[in-house]
Amino acid sequence: MQISELAHRANTTVKAVRYYERLGLITPERLPNGYRDYGEAHLRAVREIRDLTGIGIPARATAPFVECLDLGHQHGDDCVSSLASYRDSIREVDRLIELLHDRRARLVSRLNDSAERGFIQEDTMSDYTSIPDDLPVPTDDGAASPLPGMRMPPITLTASDGRSVDLTDLGAGRTILYLYPLTGRPGVDLPEGWDAIPGARGCTTEACDFRDHHDDLQAAGAARVWGLSSQSIDYQAEVVDRLRLPFAMLSDAGFRLADALLLPTFAAPGHPRLYSRLTLVIRDGVIEHAFYPIFPPNEHAQQVLEWLVRHPLDSD
Repeated sequence: MQISELAHRANTTVKAVRYYERLGLITPERLPNGYRDYGEAHLRAVREIRDLTGIGIPARATAPFVECLDLGHQHGDDCVSSLASYRDSIREVDRLIELLHDRRARLVSRLNDSAERGFIQEDTMSDYTSIPDDLPVPTDDGAASPLPGMRMPPITLTASDGRSVDLTDLGAGRTILYLYPLTGRPGVDLPEGWDAIPGARGCTTEACDFRDHHDDLQAAGAARVWGLSSQSIDYQAEVVDRLRLPFAMLSDAGFRLADALLLPTFAAPGHPRLYSRLTLVIRDGVIEHAFYPIFPPNEHAQQVLEWLVRHPLDSD
């Protein structure tokens, strides 16, 4: 088979197959006319490499698995050398987790120092930069099921940077629009029982996750990222400044988008109506995909990034 057929059947790209060849993982036959010729064994190898890279094993480290298949085993990890590769990868992940944990602790410390500067410190102030381990997980009530394929309504909202944003004309490419209830603020208590409401807690951590992965999202095909809630434009501007967000926030205090698309909302003490957490992928004015429910919020930008990587624009 030709390289294009191999890539299609393996659910990967021609570029990836050529990269595997350069690494020496697969070696195609050559036809008399000089064209590469791939067989079923190459297909098995490429699928194995694709699956392994999908769980974080670099392509260059998949050689033991490919060799195991070449020896006639049914699975690439039937060989002892493959198990050793698993262990090496796990050790590397553990090392990275330790480094990231230390980095996060230092970032949180600096963020708290910055965010609380100028505010009166309260003994009972909530830590908005992390989420409790026992938060209730929201369930899918089907509220977002009708959204894919719907056109964005003709609504213009004000952004935190003062711009007027027409939701029907967001520009070329994909737009990530993430909706959330409200962000916490130093010195201001969250609504009573906030942590007990499934899907409520975590707006600040979600915003920070989109901030930290903003460049990655753009590299994966997101032309722009917007946050949206029913909080006032002044509140949104303060959040953007305090969290050092590289994107603007939209204010929809009248729930115009919720009413137009029948989006899910909920109530909390002191707040008769709030947006439920939901993210839209919008392309050419049409909702391409909806993330709902969202959990955990502090990893949601990474979930969006993974979706973008699996659904590149040039594959449509």
